Amino acid sequence: MSHLSYLQATVMGLLQGVTELFPVSSLGHSLLVPAWIGGSWSALVTQQDSKGATPFLAFIVALHVATALALIAFQWRDWLQVLGGIGDLVRDRRISTPRSRLTALLVAATIPIGIIGLVLDKPLRTVFSHPLAAAIFLTANGVVLFIVERLTQRARTQPQPAHSADEGHAETDFSRTGFVEAIAIGTSQVLALLPGISRSGVTISAGLLRGWSHEKAVHFAFLLATPVILAAGVLKVPELFGPEGKGIGGEVMVGFVVAFAAAYVSARFLTRFLRTRTLYPFVIYCLIAGIISIIRFA
Repeated sequence: MSHLSYLQATVMGLLQGVTELFPVSSLGHSLLVPAWIGGSWSALVTQQDSKGATPFLAFIVALHVATALALIAFQWRDWLQVLGGIGDLVRDRRISTPRSRLTALLVAATIPIGIIGLVLDKPLRTVFSHPLAAAIFLTANGVVLFIVERLTQRARTQPQPAHSADEGHAETDFSRTGFVEAIAIGTSQVLALLPGISRSGVTISAGLLRGWSHEKAVHFAFLLATPVILAAGVLKVPELFGPEGKGIGGEVMVGFVVAFAAAYVSARFLTRFLRTRTLYPFVIYCLIAGIISIIRFA
């Protein structure tokens, strides 16, 4: 990937940091944006080495590490609770505290995507790693977000009981969350293996369908995304220390820093935005961007 420039690294880092957390699919945009720009940008996506590997994918997935670290920085209090929960589980050998329950919920919810991702990630990326597929799935992502908002709209407009589970600090309270519920939400991340389907979008949608508030759904979605994004990035980072990363160390670092900053700001913005608003702005964006891209690349 000798032709990766600092401008390209900066743009892709910004794109990764924003679209990974916004419900609009980072993988889909990493295919669509270079394809729209064309020229050397498009070549980044299509070039392969002698073994058929795509060095650009290693760069993009490596940016996931920056995104995951930004989420950890944003939710550091929660991750301190998770670390404490690990200690509680080791000490008591059972779920005995709220923090040990949160830890167990995250582990249980992450197992399905961890197993399925290892099996299907590479085949799906190989089959669907072209702009038209990303455009189709981005449009489908918008349709899913729209349907979920419509289905949950009536429930949100009804008065909440005096002692609702979403009362007070429910956005950080998962003491009433069942393991089947958490696993179902975690498993929804499998859909994000398709370029154009948003990880945060499907997990937030799954939380909304369970009757959660937008704030609680996005909070849990970020917690679920962190270990998956971090693991995906860590698995690919070693490739950048081989032939794929030769001569682009500076560009990778710039992309890393930009992705970290963009992800942190995006996490703060989306958390505050969804306290009082809905997913409809993202629905409109996905439908417009997806349909126009289908027309362009069909």
